[in-house]
Amino acid sequence: MDDMRGKVASILALIIGVMAVVAGGGVLLGRDPGYSVIGWLPIYNVAAGAFTALITAILIWRRHRLAVPFTATTLGLHVVVMLFLLTAYRGTAASQSLVAMAIRIAVWVGILALLWDWRKPDRIGSTSRG
Repeated sequence: MDDMRGKVASILALIIGVMAVVAGGGVLLGRDPGYSVIGWLPIYNVAAGAFTALITAILIWRRHRLAVPFTATTLGLHVVVMLFLLTAYRGTAASQSLVAMAIRIAVWVGILALLWDWRKPDRIGSTSRG
């Protein structure tokens, strides 16, 4: 894989993770976002964002063998949460929350696309920068 694509993917993961922590953390600290908030969603945003910024982004930067599985898992979790918001919380979830989740999903699809060639058999188990 082109090393630059991995670095871009890592920086995108860091940015989207920090944004989730800031957005969710602000609500948890009492900032009124100006719309109805589903109680567990800011907690999810902070947890997922912190995990992304502190673990997944670093794994991607280091080209670790777990970077792709963690990226795919993060994308999958966001898709599950979005589906939950669109079904169980239909009409309750704020449009801002849905847009934010859609942006996260789009960014993670892009990150996974940048890392796609890491799934080649010769990359499995490798942690080299080569």
